[in-house]
Parts: sequence; C-alpha cells; structure tokens
Amino acid sequence: MHPEDIKANLRKLHSSMAEIARELGVSRATVGSVVKGMRSRRIERAIANKLGKTLHEVFPERYSKDEVA
Repeated sequence: MHPEDIKANLRKLHSSMAEIARELGVSRATVGSVVKGMRSRRIERAIANKLGKTLHEVFPERYSKDEVA
C-alpha cells in the first residue's frame, strides 16, 4: 500500500500512526519511517493488524503472500 493509503485507512478506523507508536512505546516518527520504507517487522505487523490485513497486503514490496502476520 502507498504510505498515504495506510494513513487514510488508519484514519477510517479512527486510529493513527501516533496511536500505534504509543501502543508500541516508540516515536511517531519511527512509525512514519516504517510506513515510508524503513524495516521493522514488529511495527509493520502492528500496522497490518490494526488495518485487519496481512503483511503482504500492506507491504507487498517487502513480504510475499506466504509471510505469516
């Protein structure tokens, strides 16, 4: 998904990157960096779970369809 699509989908679910950051105990900037391309399986998984999607659906360029969320 494009970073703006991730942010828009989070907003539709009444969530945000800041909320994910608080839940994980990391900065909002760190979550933003992951959305834009930095690798962190823990944060990527939290984003995918929040969106109700697989890692591959959210980050198809990073994960194959066979990757387990």
